[in-house]
Amino acid sequence: MRRALSLRARLTAIILLPLLSLAAIAGLWQLDNARRTAAEVFDRSLLSAALAVSSDVAISGGDALSARTRDILTDTSGGPVFYHVYAPDGVIVTGYATPPVGIPRQQAETGEPTWFEARYMGRAVRGVRLQTRTEVDGFAGIFTTTVWQDEAVRSAFLRDLVVRSLITISGLIGALALIVWFGVRIGLRPLTDLQRAIARRSSDELLPIRRPVPEEVRGIVETLNRLFAQVSRAMASQQEFIANAAHQLRNPIAGVLSLAEAVQNAPDGKAARQRAADLVQAAREAADLGAKLLLFERARSISPPGLRESLALAPALQDWVAAMRSGLPEGVALRLDAPAELGTITADATMLREALGNLIDNALRHGGAELGEIVIAARVVEDAAGEWVVISVCDDGRGMAEGDLDRAMERFGQIAATSGSGLGLSIVQAVVDGHGGRFRLRPRRPGLCAEMELPRAP
Repeated sequence: MRRALSLRARLTAIILLPLLSLAAIAGLWQLDNARRTAAEVFDRSLLSAALAVSSDVAISGGDALSARTRDILTDTSGGPVFYHVYAPDGVIVTGYATPPVGIPRQQAETGEPTWFEARYMGRAVRGVRLQTRTEVDGFAGIFTTTVWQDEAVRSAFLRDLVVRSLITISGLIGALALIVWFGVRIGLRPLTDLQRAIARRSSDELLPIRRPVPEEVRGIVETLNRLFAQVSRAMASQQEFIANAAHQLRNPIAGVLSLAEAVQNAPDGKAARQRAADLVQAAREAADLGAKLLLFERARSISPPGLRESLALAPALQDWVAAMRSGLPEGVALRLDAPAELGTITADATMLREALGNLIDNALRHGGAELGEIVIAARVVEDAAGEWVVISVCDDGRGMAEGDLDRAMERFGQIAATSGSGLGLSIVQAVVDGHGGRFRLRPRRPGLCAEMELPRAP
């Protein structure tokens, strides 16, 4: 199974990755800015050196440079600067006799400095050439001053500038990473406290979480509290069901045991056969109760998200009613009134058939001597919640008083002293709830109607 990253690692990564991207962009910008800054600084230094040399030549006639100018030439921007000055006739006035190779020629006088890249003593250099009209020792004309410097000096300066910038940015990013890491850790402390509080709970402690939590996880806590409440209700219902089932099974089992002992102690064969018949009937009732209990539990496990079967309702009702007619007592008719345009529903067909059978069985058990007909009808209705298929089972028997309806819906609820498990309507209610529908009993004169409303498939 793939292991997920911790929340702290996720938050740290989410915060730091954009910051690292910004840092990379800032680093590239700083590199370009450093390159341009270095070029401007060195070019201005060379131009300052050229102007200083040109001025000193004009003043001293090329005999000497001032101390200030020599300082500039010795250590301009971290390295020595070379120079020479030519007279209008091409004779060198002062400076280094060997010029750089590759200086572009100037065809006409210009008052603007000319920048160039060339090679001097086998090394790449950058320089500037400046033409000024000057008079030296009575000789007037355009004097050309050339100043150059090794580009390695410029590269070293640029490299040093970039390294310092990167160290500064890396230090800031590292400090920020530590701040984010520990900040996220402190910020997530309420979640850690919540986890520890939940971990200290016992398996049967399902009380709601009341401790204060951050706004961002309040929805999770509320959902967890709802889940606790649902589990609590389910456990309470399960415990109640087990207690009721144990109580309901006690009497049939005791009856079966008593009848079995009576058969064993029968004085003759006729009495034994009579008591054996009673024993078989009691065993059947106990088996029916056990089957109904299992059916009720299965019905409670149905949920709308788990339904997968698309059921064409009209043909299904026709098949179910045809099968159920064979088991009806004499004098009772079963009629189906359902149009062919019922459409389809998403359902558990087996459990829906059981629910319909329980409603018919309930009518047979409680309809009394007046019962003559059971009508199964189906129709489509529509309300604000959507379209519904209403399946009703109505009889013309003795019916039920309005005040007995709620009791009839209770598990093991018995309205009259009749045989049965008392789970029939509870099973129907569980099946309808599992389909996301609604179930109700509606008294009429004569008889009783039970209605199942099921959501129609779109």
